[in-house]
Amino acid sequence: MGIHGLMTYIGENHTFFNNVKLQNTKIVIDGNNLFHRLYFDSGLDLKHGGEYDLFTDVICKFFEALSLCNITPYVVFDGGCDCTDKKFETIKQRAREKIQKARVISRGGGGMLLPLLSPEVFKQVLTHLQVPFVQCHSEADRDIVTLANRWACPVLTLDSDFCVFDLKAGYCPLNYLKWQNVITPKDLSGSYIPTQCFSIENFCNHFSLRNKALLPLFAVLNGNDYVNLSSLETFFARVHFHAKTATGRKNMRIQGLLNWLSRFSDPKEAVENILTYLKQNEHQEVRKVLYSLMDEYTESEVDLAKFFQSKDVRPHIPTALASKAPEWVCLALIKGELAPFLSDCLILKRTFLQTQVENVGRASSNRCSLHIRQVMYGLLRHTSEPGPDLTSNLLNSMLAEQEHSKVHCVEEFDRYDQTLRKTSVRVVLKGFDSNEIYSLQRLPEISMSGRINFLVDTLRAKSDVQALPAHLQLTVAATCSWVAHAEPKITLHHLQALLLCIVTGELHKIIHKSGNSGSEERGVRMVYDRLAQLIPRKQQIRNLDIDVAHAFCQWQSCLLMGMYLNRLLCCPLPVPDIKRLYRGSLVHCLYQELKSMVAAEDLLKGCRIAGEVYHELLHTLTTMIPADLFQKKRKSKSRDKLKEKQTKTSTVSIAEDNQQTPTWYDVNNQFAALSMEDLG
Repeated sequence: MGIHGLMTYIGENHTFFNNVKLQNTKIVIDGNNLFHRLYFDSGLDLKHGGEYDLFTDVICKFFEALSLCNITPYVVFDGGCDCTDKKFETIKQRAREKIQKARVISRGGGGMLLPLLSPEVFKQVLTHLQVPFVQCHSEADRDIVTLANRWACPVLTLDSDFCVFDLKAGYCPLNYLKWQNVITPKDLSGSYIPTQCFSIENFCNHFSLRNKALLPLFAVLNGNDYVNLSSLETFFARVHFHAKTATGRKNMRIQGLLNWLSRFSDPKEAVENILTYLKQNEHQEVRKVLYSLMDEYTESEVDLAKFFQSKDVRPHIPTALASKAPEWVCLALIKGELAPFLSDCLILKRTFLQTQVENVGRASSNRCSLHIRQVMYGLLRHTSEPGPDLTSNLLNSMLAEQEHSKVHCVEEFDRYDQTLRKTSVRVVLKGFDSNEIYSLQRLPEISMSGRINFLVDTLRAKSDVQALPAHLQLTVAATCSWVAHAEPKITLHHLQALLLCIVTGELHKIIHKSGNSGSEERGVRMVYDRLAQLIPRKQQIRNLDIDVAHAFCQWQSCLLMGMYLNRLLCCPLPVPDIKRLYRGSLVHCLYQELKSMVAAEDLLKGCRIAGEVYHELLHTLTTMIPADLFQKKRKSKSRDKLKEKQTKTSTVSIAEDNQQTPTWYDVNNQFAALSMEDLG
């Protein structure tokens, strides 16, 4: 939620806080808030599509600091949009703001916009570190409060609403948590993290509030993400608020409201006083709205403690979800295995697509993955068994499909030019091996081979991907989708740059897992360092090539939607380890190097394994895409000769690799153990 201007106001008065040595405790963490703050506060690059490897390092260091102080974290994520749509206008406004932020960042300006895959990276790191987490069905605030009070432990977030909730152990704002400065006293009392904890008692005493229960009314009157104050403007126009020490309009309103509320003993008395300033015929409606909004600051009925202890979630599945989703989907959502994006589609028939730093003069990068989403929507919207008019011949009946699509459409909100636009997208009913259309309930019953074929075909790939190491199969399949649908069409340089970045991530895993030395290991390190050193320092970073950025934004969109579809099909292909799969600044630098006629093979010289990884990926992809895709008209003889030399080098290398079984993922090879569990 968020109370307008409150965090800034309380931050200017340290008497509202108590100094705390955080140690030996459970702590409930607002997951969405944390991954935003960790990425932004670490100064990671925002222009080139994400520095996911560096983000992984930051996340690991954060939870290592908690562990050193015997702090046990429990992470709680927001779920989908509330089915009542009470926050719909706020969500649309934030989507518009993100579009403008992306435009400003793309032109060299400042701003904060989270790279697309960051939430997925964060959850993968939590899983690797065995940090327990849960995903709520909608906004998590009330569930967080209930859990924290159940355990009498603090909440860690940066959300002003938690200044209003009555928390037994208080609220620690993330910007006050000095997690990078763990202190270990000489008296052996144990390491701790110095922080400040907001005290609701100090806050109420400062304004002489006699009852903490008045604070939710303050939040509603001051304005949060749920309330439109237009109906109360008469009240604000007629009441004189005293705010002698406040500076600025927002601060004056906050201080004036709190001083005014100090006159009352409880919310009921204050509400009845408000109504005296309004017309008689407005009383009943305004009273109802105020109490309804104040209820948002009470504890929820969801017992997340039971989930963390026994994974028991059945009693807490909302009716809106339970009526439309089978039990396996509900369980996957609360475990965070399925994204809120999917529950929004299922319940609201509506989705918001994330904006990236891309070329706003072109169609949204999400257009590239539209075909994947349409198939997902078909699976999600087909919640019941086919009736007499939806037989196995459905795919061959254009009339039946058209009739079905009239009823089953999903509204997508996405960038159009520099604005937010709603588009009605028809679902696609796609059959499995037998052309049968399965209901959402029965998806787990489909054979593994049937689900793999369905996924691979949707991603415009072929069965060749299954010859690759398991942890790269979905990535390569999604890359086929990108190659097939990118607009404008990608070039060989785009594809090579991406594959070299993937190779860099694989080499990092080898270096941090094998623990071996010798010529092979030295070669791996040498090539890894060579590739990593291409990334310029911040002060040397050139202007963003917005069309190159746009191309790789389309790839990220295809990968994310491919991952969503894979999970909806109960993971017929292993979930790709994306923690070190993509580094935006490196991909852009590699593209520029290749464009300047540096051969990919030259960048990999000195490491046989690096060459094997690269050429196996390239060869697999070239067998699944049109042979003439990267052909173009000749522009210069000298350039063509060098290009011809590069092509011949790649062709010879691929041919040589195909004559022997690659060793980079051979189980008997010491460098082979590159599993999705590796963090490095």
